[in-house]
Amino acid sequence: MDLFLLLPILAPLAAAALAAVLGWRRLTAVVTVLAALSVLVSSAVLGFGPGPGTRFALGSLLRADALTVTMLIVIGTVGTLATWAGVGYIDAELAHRHTDQKGANLYGVLVPIFLAMMALAVLANNIGVMWVAIEATTVATAFLVGHRRTRAALEATWKYVVICSVGIALAFLGTVLIYFVSLHAGATSGDALNIDVLLAHAGDLDPAVTRLAAGLLLLGYGAKAGLVPFHTWLADAHSQAPAPVSALMSGVLLSVAFSVLLRVKSVVDLAVGIEFMRTGLLIIGLLTLLIAASLLVVQTDFKRMLAYSSMENMGLVAVAAATGTRLAIAALLLHVLAHGVGKTLVFLGSGQIQAAHDSTRISDVTGVLARSPMIGVTFLTGLAVLLGLPPFAMFASELSISRALADANLGWALGAALFFVVVAFAALVRNGSRMLLGPADPGAPAITVPRPVAGALVTGVVLSLVLGLTIGPLLEIFQSAGTVLGGAR
Repeated sequence: MDLFLLLPILAPLAAAALAAVLGWRRLTAVVTVLAALSVLVSSAVLGFGPGPGTRFALGSLLRADALTVTMLIVIGTVGTLATWAGVGYIDAELAHRHTDQKGANLYGVLVPIFLAMMALAVLANNIGVMWVAIEATTVATAFLVGHRRTRAALEATWKYVVICSVGIALAFLGTVLIYFVSLHAGATSGDALNIDVLLAHAGDLDPAVTRLAAGLLLLGYGAKAGLVPFHTWLADAHSQAPAPVSALMSGVLLSVAFSVLLRVKSVVDLAVGIEFMRTGLLIIGLLTLLIAASLLVVQTDFKRMLAYSSMENMGLVAVAAATGTRLAIAALLLHVLAHGVGKTLVFLGSGQIQAAHDSTRISDVTGVLARSPMIGVTFLTGLAVLLGLPPFAMFASELSISRALADANLGWALGAALFFVVVAFAALVRNGSRMLLGPADPGAPAITVPRPVAGALVTGVVLSLVLGLTIGPLLEIFQSAGTVLGGAR
């Protein structure tokens, strides 16, 4: 089993090494897709193989439990779709001279490194290693955001680096404080930051210092998850990055950063009680929902619209995590997976729309369904997923989150969250219908779809439908994660 804890990290790193040696070519692109697929295979083996429960490797440095398995499923699923589509996307970028061979080579190296670091962040048992992995994703994606080297892309890159670096610095201070209280609680210096050790010593952690550390970690990793107040990088970075990278950042990276917060929350709840993190997550989650819904109403750029939709969904995930019950945790994990696949569909579709129009303005795009049934249907499906329409899985996850909030006597938070979700729903319907419906303008450009992109889109639609109709054995994984993180509540 140790092999399958290491494979999600080693396989993408091997793909990155191959790309560094050979450069961007079809062989290295296919190897990257296989590396992403290996993450998905590893999650299946760890989740459904022999010997269920928590597993450790490399002297307890790596940990695999139900939360790890769920996040590896998200990384593997979205990573496979995004890297598959990336083959056609970068080939088209080279053909139209939107990038050069050097830029393509850099893309080929950084994307698998990005995947490996996200896998390390969710596999790590040590919150110091988690911090290093999250920081490494910032470095890798900074160059990917600025891939086209335009003024707007470089501006977005610097904004992303500066704001996320502030967040990571706060998270580092929080990590140092956790190390301090763990040592004073009796842990040894070598394992003071290990999650299992922190959980075992949680009752002995100094409450005042733990609260300060938890606040810093919430703000720090919240920045990476797109939560208020350090959310302002999100729309710029996601709108300027290549479409497959936007899908990875929006569909996976935000959730990976939030999964670190879930790990921290499990320790802090035992150390100081559930109210501290509950209050912080409710305040930040509801403010994130408010700002995201407000910005969606006035949005005129479709890639920024999709970025603010991600922000809205992360706000809802934060509210669900604040509830902290088994039902809420299981529901938010289903929400994260469904959101990842749905956001991949719309970002990959938006990349082809942007390539055709050389614009991301909503007013420049009409009649997509009539002009390109492939892009129109897949973009519509992705929007339906994000809107939480039945039969898609986010309908079930949002209902379950609502029930969990009501059961926890948080009716006021439920009412506020539902109001913001309805506002965001209306904005997405209005903007999406403007792009998709109606006749095409006579001079509208053709929307081309490379075969790898088409294959990823069709697969994503099928996965969205299957996930909406049945989650099958995933139910047991989500419930186990709810038990691990939500305890008896």
